[in-house]
Parts: sequence; C-alpha cells; structure tokens
Amino acid sequence: MDERQSRAVFAGGVQIGGGAAACVQSMLSTPAGDIPASVAQAKRLHEAGCEILRAAVPTRADVALIAALKAAVPIPIVADIHFDYRIALDCVAAGVDKIRLNPGNIGSADRVAAVAQACKARGIPIRIGVNAGSLEKDVLARFGGVCPEALVASALEHAALLEACDFHDIVLSLKASDVRTMVAAYRLAAAACDYPLHLGVTEAGTARQGCIKSAAGIGALLLDGIGDTIRVSFTEDPVEEIRAGLDILRALGLRRDRAQIVSCPTCGRTKIDLIALTRQVEAALADCHKPITVAVMGCAVNGPGEAREADVGLAGGDGCALLFSRGEILRKVPEEQAVEALLKEIDKLCIR
Repeated sequence: MDERQSRAVFAGGVQIGGGAAACVQSMLSTPAGDIPASVAQAKRLHEAGCEILRAAVPTRADVALIAALKAAVPIPIVADIHFDYRIALDCVAAGVDKIRLNPGNIGSADRVAAVAQACKARGIPIRIGVNAGSLEKDVLARFGGVCPEALVASALEHAALLEACDFHDIVLSLKASDVRTMVAAYRLAAAACDYPLHLGVTEAGTARQGCIKSAAGIGALLLDGIGDTIRVSFTEDPVEEIRAGLDILRALGLRRDRAQIVSCPTCGRTKIDLIALTRQVEAALADCHKPITVAVMGCAVNGPGEAREADVGLAGGDGCALLFSRGEILRKVPEEQAVEALLKEIDKLCIR
C-alpha cells in the first residue's frame, strides 16, 4: 500500500496527515443548547475510542458548548459552522481545536479573511466540508450535476478563498451517499492537492447498511493509501460510528490494538455448535487489547491448517475441540471447556 503524502495539520494535540495514522471521529447528535446531554454523549464517545469530536454550533449562544466539551473530554473539539462568520470567531476565542465550514457560505472576502486570520493566530485548522447534496448551483451547472469532478472543483474553490488569505492549514472532505462517486472524488482530490483528507460516506443509513457502504468506500480509499481521518455516518447512536470506524481500521491492519477473530462459515463436516462458540469467544475477547489473531474453526480437518497463522485457536470435533497455536495442535479439550481453555492460552501469550 503506497501511502499518499499529505501535509500535516494539528487539531489540538492530534496530528492529521503528514504520515500520521488515520484517526476516527464522530459528531454529537444532541441539541447544541443541551449542554449536560452533549457532555454526557461526548464522554461516551471518548470512552468508545473517538479521537476527534465535532459539534454543531448553529448560533452564537451555542458557543458555550465548546468550553463545556473542552472541560469534559481530552480530545480535540471541532465546531461545525454555517453562514455566520461571527460564530467561527467566537469558537476560536472559546478555544476550539478545529473549525468545519465552507468559506463560500460565510459572506464576503473580509469575513473569510477574519476567520482565516483568527485561526492562523491560534494554529487552528479549517476543514472544508463538501457534500454532494449541497453543491453550489454554478458548480452543478458547470458539470451537469453531481459528479466527482464537481465535488473536487467545489472543494478546491473553497480552499482557494483561504489560500488567498495565506491560510493553508486545511483539511478537505468530499462526501457523497453514493459510494462510487465518493471514492472517485477522493481519488481525484488526492491527485490534485496535498491537503489532508477526511473520509466519509454521507447519509449512509442505519448501522447495517451504513457499515457496509462505509467499509466499501472508506476501506477502498485507505487501501489506496488515501485518507487521514474517517467518520462512519449512521442514523444511530454515534457510539456505533466509532465502533464501526475502528473495526474498519482493524480489518485493514491499520490498527493493531485488539484481538481479531477469524472463523469459518461452517460446512457439512462441522460437528460442534460453531456459531454459539464463536459468539462466546467474541464476547469474551471484547476487551482484549492484545494484538493477536484468534481462530475459531469448524473441524479438525482444515482448522489448524487454514488458520495456521493464528496465534491461538480452536478447531471443532465431535463433542470436543482441538486447541492449537500457529498451526500446531496443543491438546484436545471437551466442547464445554473449549472457551475457557482458549482464554487461558491467550493469557499465556506474551506480546512484544
């Protein structure tokens, strides 16, 4: 995987781009004016593994949320702002770590300059967020509708407004609900500039559909070495977004902070309740932070062979299971003791 070389920007203490590992972010779904609910949700998101947190700030009165979030969680806070440049200035004064806006919708050039100057003075990056559903009329007319080229043109034109103010701590996002459009747009942007890219399939749906669409789009780009931050967008509790985002990074080998389970889909040779067994193992390893691979296979014929790269695993038999490690059979255990025996073997593993 050839990683794209993007410039580095910093949101608080988190580096975005410049070779840093891709980080996972989400957005509060609570009303901006309900500070207790927003703080409670922010804490849950942080505990789930959220590394950058965005919050909508629709009015100047809602700027009070920024200080509350900064006091509640130790991760960078991003203010999502539309139309009123004064909200951006207020959020900068309140200590926000990053601003998300489109320079073209906050007014005249002097207002864009005011925001750029304030952010530059504090070392605060600006993310330009372009969505397929909110492209400017002139861009749509120029390109004949929503297409990857239109998304990129809009993003780069917004970036040019900041560049004219000698501001370059910019992150771009070019989201679409159509996976092909989204992937093509990011690939074009990656070739056209060196700004860090925030990946996401917008309006992806509920957890099941959204996870599939996000894994396809975000995963394809990350495998190309494209992407510096990611957000999985669900119509669900945002904690689920964080879990899915981290799982995408783990599936791609970009995070090695949890035990990964490999298991076979069962076949006519299976003589053990493999589905129940795998679920037990998955639940037991939910909080295992060892970067290991654990296999749960259906039969002794193929189990240790197919999963020979696993650090440790089980292969089902007739009322029993084989415990194995790196393709070598360690011993046979009764089916009802299989999970316990596996966990004891995992406890013995020393991870360097």
